[in-house]
This record gives sequence, C-alpha cells and structure tokens, in this order.
Amino acid sequence: MSSRPSDPPFEPPPVPALVVGTVAHTRHRPVHHAFRYRTYQWLVDVDELPQHQGPLRWISGFDAADHLDSGRLGGGIRGDLERFLAHRGVQLRPTDRVLMLANARVLGYVFDPLTVFWCLDPDDGVRAVVFEVHNTYGERHAYLLDVDGTGRSGMDKAFYVSPFNDTRGRYAVSLRLTPHRVVVSVGLDRDDERVLTAVTDGVPEPATGRGIRRAALRHAFMPQVVTLLIRLHGLRLWRKLPIQDRPTHPKEAVR
Repeated sequence: MSSRPSDPPFEPPPVPALVVGTVAHTRHRPVHHAFRYRTYQWLVDVDELPQHQGPLRWISGFDAADHLDSGRLGGGIRGDLERFLAHRGVQLRPTDRVLMLANARVLGYVFDPLTVFWCLDPDDGVRAVVFEVHNTYGERHAYLLDVDGTGRSGMDKAFYVSPFNDTRGRYAVSLRLTPHRVVVSVGLDRDDERVLTAVTDGVPEPATGRGIRRAALRHAFMPQVVTLLIRLHGLRLWRKLPIQDRPTHPKEAVR
C-alpha cells in the first residue's frame, strides 16, 4: 500500500469502518522469525458501537467486558477510558469522541492483541492515544502515549506479552489514521537493538452489511484464527528459545 506524504498522520475516516489489510510480525533477535497474514479490524466510535440484528450480530459484537476495566464501574468502554485517563492527569471532555481500532466478537469470541483508542476533540485534534495490549493468558495492560505531530511515540515495556520475551525494553510507536490508510507500527528495542517489529496496515472501508459479510467470508473466524496462529508460531519458537518467567500483572494497569 502506498502512502500519501501530503496526508497528516491524523485525519480520521468516517466510522464505523472496516480496516482491511495485513498484519506483519518480525522477530529479529535472538532468532529470526517472521509471518504476515491478511486481516481486518473495526474502527468504531465507542459511543455509537454497531448494533446489528440477525446474522450480522454474530460477527460484529462489541462488549465492555473485553476492554480495560470490563465496564466494572459503569459507563461502558468510554467510562473505563475516562477513569483511566483521569487517573493519569488527562480529562476526557463530554464533547470529545473516542475512536477504537479493535477486533469484534465473532460467534461470541474475541481476541485482540492490540486495541488502539484515539481521543479526539470536536475539531478532530488528538487529545490522547491509549494502547491496550492483550496476551493469551487473559491479561491486559493499557499505555497512555505521548504522541507527537508526526504520529510517533514511545514508552517503556511494562507487560508480559510473549513467553519468549520478558518486560525489558522500550517500544517505538508510529501511527497513521486517515481516510486512505490506517497504520499501527510497534518496534521493541532493547540494549540499542531492535528485537521485534509488528505492523498493522489497512485501508478503511464503510462497514456496510455487504462489506461486513464479505470481510467475514474472506477472513472467516478472524479472532479464532489469530489465537490459533499465535499458538502455532509459539510452538515453533518453543524449540529455539527459553521460556521467560511471567510476573503477576496488576489489574490497576487498566484502571
């Protein structure tokens, strides 16, 4: 996919949208391992989540239980995000909107390795960006990013994601959210070397009934497939890399 240099990094497309593209993951050290597959995600306004009837509801479900503090104190996903930001010194205003890039539930199941929240003012200026990272152990961790005008940011790693990597290192993040392209690039650096790179790159399309059915047919059981692929690649690496101890993760990391 070609980029458009004239595009600013943040110019949100109409939502709800399906972001259809690829996910690529490269482990650079201590062994090289790479994969790439076609995928799609949803880009939605958390205050106007899709509410489909009939068969579409089985492939386009969203639930606060799948994100942040699981809607524990009310207000759904927005309520959780508002409290998360307030605890870190950022006030989400009533006039702000929140766009979420995430997987939807398919047949009642979802696995979302990375959810991105863009908090936008009425002029679509970025007030905050939050990364929510999920691992296959049922844990999640949210990072508040300090994103510059080029869509770049960085933060220290604080969450155990892969059994072959501990929590050392620093993430380098690059984001693009435009009507032509949505890109989330994350690199993990440790001891001045790039350890791994993960890139989600897609084109937003209107989430019409026809578009949803087409995406679901082309990428059948997407969340289930993502989970299966992670485990299969883990088995391949298990023969080459030692397992790192998994620390206890505090639930306060998403509150």
